[in-house]
Amino acid sequence: MSSASTLDATAPATEATGTGTATGATAAIGGGPDAAARAAAVEHFAARLRYETDPSDVAAALAADETFVLVDTRGHSSWHQGRIPGAVHLPTAEIDERAPREIPLGTPVVVYCWGPGCNGSTKAALRFSRLGYAVREMIGGFEYWAREGLGVVDDDGELNIPLDVLTAPRPVGNGVITCDC
Repeated sequence: MSSASTLDATAPATEATGTGTATGATAAIGGGPDAAARAAAVEHFAARLRYETDPSDVAAALAADETFVLVDTRGHSSWHQGRIPGAVHLPTAEIDERAPREIPLGTPVVVYCWGPGCNGSTKAALRFSRLGYAVREMIGGFEYWAREGLGVVDDDGELNIPLDVLTAPRPVGNGVITCDC
């Protein structure tokens, strides 16, 4: 094994050679990045936590009656297929027109789309941001909400979506799902 690592967070992704080494790496595993690289990493991850959330945290916030609007940004047929209870349906293409009328500025917004393979919620978050809203993107989207066994409804009522034990922890004694992370 080489002394440089492809896991070195300080090496630009374009420099990976595919041979177990990365050019420009500042430290091998066990070493550490310099102060500037550490500061950049701290800012990067802090920003992700400022602007992203996940299904478990959204479920906990809903259960605690925190003030925010959960927005399903998918199209109409997707909304009718299934959604998170209590979500507002505001497709991305309609945000610029409808959000100022329907969601008071100053109200925190959490957006979601289908799942990690879809960047629709990122596009929606950008639109909300441009309108002046404090917005967070729910990573994992509707897919991981459902896979974690959290509530799902469609036009006919509640859907029974089984928990995917490979993607979410089992509920503890009080029925709450927590990953302790």
